Amino acid sequence: MNHFGVLTNRKRAVIALIHSIFFLGIAIHGFSAPKGGILHGGPGGDFALVIIYLVVSSILAWLVGISRVGIERAYFTLCACSASFGLLRTVFGDSSLPAAQYLRVILLSSAVALGGLIVRTFSRPVGEAAVSE
Repeated sequence: MNHFGVLTNRKRAVIALIHSIFFLGIAIHGFSAPKGGILHGGPGGDFALVIIYLVVSSILAWLVGISRVGIERAYFTLCACSASFGLLRTVFGDSSLPAAQYLRVILLSSAVALGGLIVRTFSRPVGEAAVSE
């Protein structure tokens, strides 16, 4: 029996996995859209991104705190770190932090892999499902 604190059922785990895959796609798209950074005269729309990244990073850090199982805590830590690198990339730009793009993709790829493992923990074996029906 799993004792997850946040991802308590298969539906929540699948939704978290879908979010991770979506944001991995955004992170990969970041390679074709370099950031100048707010501090280096980037576009004014980046201020909205800074607020979004601050909120998302804060919520993910809170989820790390209330996670119970190590794999769940690692999943939310990877997501929180990725959002934090997105924040740093938006503020300082790609020229100041060239590794931020790569780290976001690596962190989110790892989060997708862990999310897949978490979803699998909620899957019942075929024999067990047939007996309970």
